[in-house]
Amino acid sequence: MSIRVALVDDQELIRTGFRMVLESQPDIEVVAEADDGDTALAMLAGTAVDVIVMDVRMPRMDGVEATRRIRAAAEGPETSPAPQVLILTTFDLDEYAYQALRAGAAGFMLKDAGVEEITQAIRHVHAGDAVVAPSTTRRLLEHFTALPGVASGAPGDRRDDAGTEALAGLTAREREVLGLIAGGMSNAEIAGRLGLAEGTVKIHVGSVLRKLGLRDRVQAVVFAYESGLVTPREPPR
Repeated sequence: MSIRVALVDDQELIRTGFRMVLESQPDIEVVAEADDGDTALAMLAGTAVDVIVMDVRMPRMDGVEATRRIRAAAEGPETSPAPQVLILTTFDLDEYAYQALRAGAAGFMLKDAGVEEITQAIRHVHAGDAVVAPSTTRRLLEHFTALPGVASGAPGDRRDDAGTEALAGLTAREREVLGLIAGGMSNAEIAGRLGLAEGTVKIHVGSVLRKLGLRDRVQAVVFAYESGLVTPREPPR
């Protein structure tokens, strides 16, 4: 069964290019397009979509607000599963990518990523995984979490205090797993690093998400940086 994809970008040429690339894949079908977030929300009312490939900066409603509304709708009572959102961004839009992750996006990639990277990212988010592993994504995470006001708030910041308190509720192993998730590791990689069965790692990951009240691994990455558990390295120059 094909993965139903919607393309949301205000540039028709970019949508056309992505459509051509994605429709060359046997397991991906582009079922809809929209030129901004507002149009995308209207489109979803009548079209079944599994994954939305979303631009960030668009007129009327940007990708961050659209993502927030899509994911909020998924949390309402008696709603069908909302599509996963894969944000496409450029390196100079780090703050937008950060906001999109906090809004509930399943991941983000650079617009100039290769065909294989983008198609695999779509498959990963459709399967419920977060796209945080590629080295380009890791560099972006390190860069935007080093921006003023992100992950390094002033002493006494309520968000940091809450994060510290929440971390105290994790076991030592769960904190270790959270740190490795923030480093972009998959369950299999974490299992290899810690000498555990992959099934055991899945249990730890589920426990971390439940205790911290997080939706997915992407939110776990953001939390790890915001709480100070993980400190970003020197941003790339």
